[in-house]
Amino acid sequence: MKKLAILSILYLLLTHQAQSQGCVAIRSTGGFCTRDQAANHDSTKWMLSVSNRYFKSFRHFVGTEEQKQRLEQGTEVINHSYTLDLTLFRNLKNGWSIGLDVPVISNARSSLYEHGGNGAKNARHSTHSFGIGDIRIAVYKWLIDQSTMPKGNIQVGLGLKLPTGDYRYQDFFIKNDTTKVLGPVDQSIQLGDGGTGFTTEINAFYNFNEHFGVYGNFFYLINPREQNGVSTARGGTTVSADAINYGTSVMSVPDQMMVRAGASVTFDKFTFSAGVRDECQPSKDLIGGSSGFRRPGYIISIEPGVNYQFKKATVYAYVPFAVKRNRTQSNADKLKTEATGVHAQGDAAFADYLVNIGCSFKF
Repeated sequence: MKKLAILSILYLLLTHQAQSQGCVAIRSTGGFCTRDQAANHDSTKWMLSVSNRYFKSFRHFVGTEEQKQRLEQGTEVINHSYTLDLTLFRNLKNGWSIGLDVPVISNARSSLYEHGGNGAKNARHSTHSFGIGDIRIAVYKWLIDQSTMPKGNIQVGLGLKLPTGDYRYQDFFIKNDTTKVLGPVDQSIQLGDGGTGFTTEINAFYNFNEHFGVYGNFFYLINPREQNGVSTARGGTTVSADAINYGTSVMSVPDQMMVRAGASVTFDKFTFSAGVRDECQPSKDLIGGSSGFRRPGYIISIEPGVNYQFKKATVYAYVPFAVKRNRTQSNADKLKTEATGVHAQGDAAFADYLVNIGCSFKF
């Protein structure tokens, strides 16, 4: 039972969907990852995971430097992001399994510049989005026969991400007391990215004994589509000249990546864990072009967690704390730097921490 608890922590650690903390808009399409069925493979077993994730982003960064004046001046952008992930797994034969993830998303974005403008009186207003996100289905295979190496295993996965989330979601932008304009909300709170993508995963674990184990997870989403055609005017009638000149008048469909590693300790039905989590939205994609508006960057977090194991269910709570946030140069920033000879680099808002609370059931 303790061994199963250790493996359950690996599943729960790695099943959290990749989503960064703020405007660096990594979607909820991350790894399903290592599960406790590895130790007790049963082709009749199903597993349902229900996870809740929330964060508030408000700290602006250019590169690794925080723009503290935004908070002092009251011009910061504040994103509230909540996701309910419903993930269903089915064990097949010979180490194969399949998973289906359906995210339900509710976002709110508060700002001045998108509405009345920075410096204007009573200019701060909010836009919202709600609905189903991008659904993903993936197939997995354990590479090692559990009977020959019961303490550890490696799993590979290949998935398909479908553009089911509304990537053209619109809300009203309040320009003044008498004028409001309907337009696409900011990329960071859109429900999807508009691309059909392919996911690749490598998940691994090793248990030294019944109390102590380690894990690792790599996830990469390949989005071949370059742009989704949605305007970045955010309620404006026109976009800026820079947006036209450097290709950011419409939204990009970016790749995304997540790497995680850590260790867990089990005592009776409790499992405590600590790990490092690195989430990244690159400035250039592996396949296809990289033009369009995006906020590339990465977040490195320390991720503590706790689980409690029931007979056929596990409840958990994880709170990754950001220790490094970097809003890197986008493709458009690099083009502008080359054209003008002046270094250009946009900003993005990040959260201090991310809250994950959920449970999984075997049936």
